[in-house]
Amino acid sequence: MAQIYNKKDLFEQAKKAIKENNLFFFSDVIAFLPCHTDTFYRYFRPESKEHSELRSMLENNKIKTKSAIRAKLFKSQKAAELLALYRLICTPEEHRLLNQQYIEQTIKEQPLFNIDIEDDPKSKNDKQ
Repeated sequence: MAQIYNKKDLFEQAKKAIKENNLFFFSDVIAFLPCHTDTFYRYFRPESKEHSELRSMLENNKIKTKSAIRAKLFKSQKAAELLALYRLICTPEEHRLLNQQYIEQTIKEQPLFNIDIEDDPKSKNDKQ
């Protein structure tokens, strides 16, 4: 028999898990809940207000964590860490110059196939 969950309780548990564990992904949130993934998405559909609030909390965690990592990289004296930070913030041209291997792919503005389309081939034979 399927278990019935209190939606409000699940929502509060999800918010608490995100805050206390600095979670980034819905799969992590669901792992902290007493329900199955299907149940979670049935209760909190992607277009719902609750899902949007949880998504916003997860995004905020990502932003704070990325910012903290970049700050640590900035304070570092290690060349590899400084290079990693530089690659995160450099322009595409600078990134190309930093790479030892760089393959640029471009597409010329030409049709991929040059196919002539005739009218009805039978009518061409009839004219001959």
